[in-house]
Amino acid sequence: MNTATWKKSKNNMNTSPIIIEENNLSNAWCKVLEAILNSPEKEITSLLLSLNGFEETLLIRERLDECLKDYKKGSILTVAETIFPASLYWLMDEKRDALYEQYKYNLRWLHKIDKRNRRGLYFERLINYDGRVNQLENIIQSYLKDPSVRRSKLQASVFDANHDHIETRYQGFPCLQHLTFYVTKNNGLVVNAFYAIQYIFERGYGNWLGLINLGKFMAKEMNVTLERFNCYVGVESLDKLSKKEARILLAHLKS
Repeated sequence: MNTATWKKSKNNMNTSPIIIEENNLSNAWCKVLEAILNSPEKEITSLLLSLNGFEETLLIRERLDECLKDYKKGSILTVAETIFPASLYWLMDEKRDALYEQYKYNLRWLHKIDKRNRRGLYFERLINYDGRVNQLENIIQSYLKDPSVRRSKLQASVFDANHDHIETRYQGFPCLQHLTFYVTKNNGLVVNAFYAIQYIFERGYGNWLGLINLGKFMAKEMNVTLERFNCYVGVESLDKLSKKEARILLAHLKS
């Protein structure tokens, strides 16, 4: 009986895609949280988030960071820097070769300071895939050499079947699976990201901020302008945050 009830509940989940378009990351995050609160479950499937502007509301970000700290979760910046280490890029005087070299050097302690990093980091997979392939540099060089390069070449993988198809109940990494980059006729860069599953409270804001920063980096190095960021999420989940806690958080962010 319990099994039948569980299957019925899951089958009744709304699988119609939710599409949110915004020009402000903070507002977009709140809208996604609100969509989950309006769903019958603690998650939605699927989500398409599209940002055509990259402003933030600092008060929302600061209050969310405070709440993350209260729950002993990583800050928004900490999560964002796993995807693109913007602070290191700045320290390297925005020279990408120096960024790559220093980041690879830092990996030996990055893997140790947090056990969640032991299987790798997102930026590591992007510039050192399988220990040898710098996918971002390949994309940049291919485009600079020939702006009419086939569009299917401008993509990067994070998921690695050789290492990630393992039998664990909770894996944690990588949730981000794949990235593509598209340059419009007006020299605008569109970044597309795919997540199999994402945890909106613990990771969502930081993930999207990190991808936006990565997009800005790629746009600068490709001599174009970041125009749009699209993110497809198969399952957007509250994870361990209850709906009651999420409602209190959302009210606090909007007050």
